[in-house]
Amino acid sequence: MEATSPAAVVLKPGRDRSLRNRHPWVFSGGIFRVDGAPRPGDAVAVRTSDGRFLGTGLFNPDSQIRVRMLRWDEGPIDTDFWRERLRAALAWRERIIGNDSDACRLVNAEGDLLPGWIVDRYGDLLVTQFNSRGLWRRRKELVELLAEMTGAPAILERSDEGALRAEGVAVEGGRFHGEERDRVEIRENGLRFVVDVLEGQKTGFFLDQRDNRRLIGELAAGRSLLNCFAYSGGFSVYGAVAGATTTSVEVSEPALELARENFALNGLDGEAHRFEAANVFEYLRQIEDEYEVIVLDPPAFAKHRKSVDNAARGYKDINRLALQKIAAGGILMTCSCSAFVSEDLFRKILFSAAQEAGREVQIIARPAAPADHPVSIYHPEGEYLKTLVLRVVE
Repeated sequence: MEATSPAAVVLKPGRDRSLRNRHPWVFSGGIFRVDGAPRPGDAVAVRTSDGRFLGTGLFNPDSQIRVRMLRWDEGPIDTDFWRERLRAALAWRERIIGNDSDACRLVNAEGDLLPGWIVDRYGDLLVTQFNSRGLWRRRKELVELLAEMTGAPAILERSDEGALRAEGVAVEGGRFHGEERDRVEIRENGLRFVVDVLEGQKTGFFLDQRDNRRLIGELAAGRSLLNCFAYSGGFSVYGAVAGATTTSVEVSEPALELARENFALNGLDGEAHRFEAANVFEYLRQIEDEYEVIVLDPPAFAKHRKSVDNAARGYKDINRLALQKIAAGGILMTCSCSAFVSEDLFRKILFSAAQEAGREVQIIARPAAPADHPVSIYHPEGEYLKTLVLRVVE
């Protein structure tokens, strides 16, 4: 059992409102003093300037987020605590994931009241990320608990190096617990995909786009589909299964090879579809073809708040180019996974893109990440994926 440190973080006067609203982060600028000598990753009490208890979290003196809150009472942060939080997260996925899928997010950080911890399931293999210093310090205990509660024979630690660097932790590469595998086959909505868990983007696959992939399968049925930033071809496979003629554009040749493999895995003739290794911006500027459906699912253009202006220009440019290549009556599904680009800002960017493209555009859907990616109502920053489905009227 791990006892809470006797140390406490005391907030400046008037800086306790967000904590009273259960926001899970305490920023360095809101702290008046630290009582005691907590080590990085220790559990500490958080108190108001006049000493009233607010909650318990994990302390990190090397991060702008000085405390990540875990509970709003004075109970311990011990094995029983982690077990109960993990049990609740696993039970929710057991309830919502159908038999036609064996890949999902099992733990979604703040959304599951476990700040800094992500666990993705790919069949019987789990990929976990410890993206805060407090969780990183406890990774051995948490991986053992994860193995015990899921029975997974293989767990890969693949933490976000950039996130941990900002936390004052240096890590490289991944580490296996149990069986070692670099690839795994999964089922998603009855379709089959190969996931590169060691070298693939994020934890290997974009699980947050599962529902959007199914929607594109419906919207693109029998039509021409251009899948930009295609990665391993998920949207393309759904479209092709529904009878679409697809073009997948991706700058990474290895990712396109994985896309071709995923086509074959689902009984699709890759020769009947196009796979283009190209920069999407350049590709859209050069082609003269029109498409009936286009998907834009780029990587995060804004990884830091200071890069939002440049990201906004990038999003406007890519959406303007796409809108110019859509046939009248066509569909654009456009996404942003930049946490620092709000939904309101994203809509304003799309307004400008449509205006510059000279197209009449309707919003026909605003799909969100699926239910295995819950967002705490107290932590709106967790809603990083923004998606709009647009119809180009003329």
